Amino acid sequence: MKKATTLGELKATGYRSRAVKDELRQNLIQKLKKKQTVFEGIYGFEDTVLPDIERAVLSRHNIVLLGLRGQAKTRIARMLVQLLDEWMPIVAGSELNDDPLAPISRFAFDLIAEKGDETPIEWVHRNDRYVEKLATPDVSIADLVGDVDPIKAASLKLPYSDERVIHFGLIPRSHRCIFVINELPDLQARIQVALFNILQEGDMQIRGFKLRLPLETQFMFTANPEDYTNRGSIITPLKDRIESQILTHYPRTIEVAQRITQQEAKLAPEQLKMVKVPDLLQVLLEQISFTARESELVDEKSGVSARLSISGYENLVSTAERRMLINGEKTATARITDFWGVIPAITGKVELVYEGEQEGPYAVALELIGDSIKDLFLKHFPDPDKLRKGRESDPYGIIKAWFSGGNAVNLLNDASEQDFRKELDRVAGLKRFVEGFDTPKESVYAFMELVLHGLSECNVINKNFVEATLTFNDSLADMLNEEDEEDDDF
Repeated sequence: MKKATTLGELKATGYRSRAVKDELRQNLIQKLKKKQTVFEGIYGFEDTVLPDIERAVLSRHNIVLLGLRGQAKTRIARMLVQLLDEWMPIVAGSELNDDPLAPISRFAFDLIAEKGDETPIEWVHRNDRYVEKLATPDVSIADLVGDVDPIKAASLKLPYSDERVIHFGLIPRSHRCIFVINELPDLQARIQVALFNILQEGDMQIRGFKLRLPLETQFMFTANPEDYTNRGSIITPLKDRIESQILTHYPRTIEVAQRITQQEAKLAPEQLKMVKVPDLLQVLLEQISFTARESELVDEKSGVSARLSISGYENLVSTAERRMLINGEKTATARITDFWGVIPAITGKVELVYEGEQEGPYAVALELIGDSIKDLFLKHFPDPDKLRKGRESDPYGIIKAWFSGGNAVNLLNDASEQDFRKELDRVAGLKRFVEGFDTPKESVYAFMELVLHGLSECNVINKNFVEATLTFNDSLADMLNEEDEEDDDF
């Protein structure tokens, strides 16, 4: 469709102006009527956060998203752009996105007065109607609202009393747009005060100018609850002027967390083709995040971002890929032992309390992995600690007897797939035990490895990691063997 290029042509099309909040509201209504997905790729919020946002948009509210880090707050804000009209007409050359039928700036008024229906029109795409600012302590009123520009005054030969010497800030430049301030509590209190009039009356003032700009802006703010105590706060009068406060949260199920990780992980095409991650290990990876959020060693006020699982998944795939390259193999399947390569993704994503700091990030990461392995193990297999002795046969009996005989399993981090499977096959009764639980054929060795790790976490067998080799054994049997060897020496 040909777009109007002048004010006269625009009027001839029957174009009607509408405020940005009305625009968002009407487009949302159309999507809801057509049962279209409004926030594509946002999982876990279908019954909580997203309905709240839709209600806020229908109410034409400004919004603050309150939640811990890694809860898709900024992503949701950016997706609001999809509710805008695809194209918006403005007076050509206007820095304030002046509506040709309802201008607000001196520039637009003068141009329309001079050229009338021949006033040139430009069209702005909805992707260019999104403005985002990260709140930092050094943000000034000039940055957000504007200030007198001495250079402009000199070049135009205008006195400072002329409003044309004003350099407008981000907010007036966001007229008829969506404006987002991330981490709002980091904004100094005196700067937050500058937002009062804009939010309540929809206008703004710059310095001492008798200037009234009736701005039409959809404001959205994000904040972390931790910020209320650690770095600053949203001042009460400002909170009172933000009509809808919406609480976000972390994924509540492993399945939802998996979908998010699979969607967000950035993997090379060859990694997707050559490296396979069993579903069991994908669940284990997500379980680490869930375990960390409940751990007494991790600061719950800081939260554990979904980025832990995303970065961890990328590391897990890369660890398996590296092993494949070293061994000259064409494909690779991730293993639990590959989770040693995930540790760097964990240590940088969790904030520790005092007790955790005493143990150290590396030790805490190992503990989180161990606890997650135990939880996953007990979901699939009987708890060794709850077997009633003497009343039923021990399903782990053959496996335990094999280790009690002084045998050990050595899993090298970079062992080839053949050597890895060969080592697991050495354990008497292990494969038959796993197959007895209707384990998918393609995941048998993943479950065999899980059993060994699970038994070690339940203190049935011992686990040691020395020089890139993970060893499973029976410590008591080793002690007895050492005593026998000492007796033979005598």
